[in-house]
Amino acid sequence: MQWVLHDIPLGRNIQTMRMAKNMTQMEVVEQMQLMGSMMSRSTLANIEAGRRNIKASDLKALKILFDVEYSEFFKD
Repeated sequence: MQWVLHDIPLGRNIQTMRMAKNMTQMEVVEQMQLMGSMMSRSTLANIEAGRRNIKASDLKALKILFDVEYSEFFKD
């Protein structure tokens, strides 16, 4: 798989936002599934660890869930 944003810590930024909302990975995944995402907790864990890329639709769901701008995901 080719990484679109290999130089930006996208997963770490997602983890930071999740922790700032005091949410577990499971809580995030459950909320995303209510929005129509098929993401599993293990997939979120791999995204946060930088081992897996994220779908644009899941990034959109996280934007809504965390109530942030897209730029927050792409901070260095």
